[in-house]
Amino acid sequence: MSSPPPPASSTPSALATAVPKPNRVRVAVTAPDPISREGVLSQLRRHPEVDLNLESGPAAVALLVEDTLDEAALTRLRRAVRSDGARAVLVAGTVREHELLDVIECGVGAIVWRREATARRLVQAVLTTAEGGGDLPADLLGQLIGQVGRLNRGSTDLPGGFLSFTKREVDVVRLVAEGFDTAEIALKLSYSERTVKNVMHGLTTRLHLRNRAHVVAHALREGYI
Repeated sequence: MSSPPPPASSTPSALATAVPKPNRVRVAVTAPDPISREGVLSQLRRHPEVDLNLESGPAAVALLVEDTLDEAALTRLRRAVRSDGARAVLVAGTVREHELLDVIECGVGAIVWRREATARRLVQAVLTTAEGGGDLPADLLGQLIGQVGRLNRGSTDLPGGFLSFTKREVDVVRLVAEGFDTAEIALKLSYSERTVKNVMHGLTTRLHLRNRAHVVAHALREGYI
């Protein structure tokens, strides 16, 4: 005579459904070439904390691999954060000192060097960024602290200090107000033309201004120039 079947609650399927699923962070990966993208995806696939977004749609974290931080790369970073509503992780080969504030202003929460982009390092950056934290390599963190300190010291005579207009932004806007074009401003301040464009784009985006004229009007009204 066969024994009765075990209670339904003790069957494997019932036990499986009773175990709560861990919270997973939805991640979208963007890279300049298929090999780089697949490499990042393969690193992340093995980790249950990560839910890869392979189709179009919203994601909590946008992980972007960029070879160089040109204007197109910065635009992609801004779009991921401001249009898609995601927090951003940047995997990069290098970030030059004058590019660092531009990257942070784009809304990047974590930067990972490509040479250090192991599965463990990528997941750490994704989870930290998803929680609203920051994760920078030690050398970049030192550079950022130094830049913020210099800008704070240079803007102590400005209304609102660093959190309003930085000294670099004031220098650029003052020359715009005097009628100089991008190339002339770059030459006068020893910046690249891209940096000048980034400064103006950052101001219009951060302060919700329409164009250069609107930036100048705002700066004049608030007493920055």
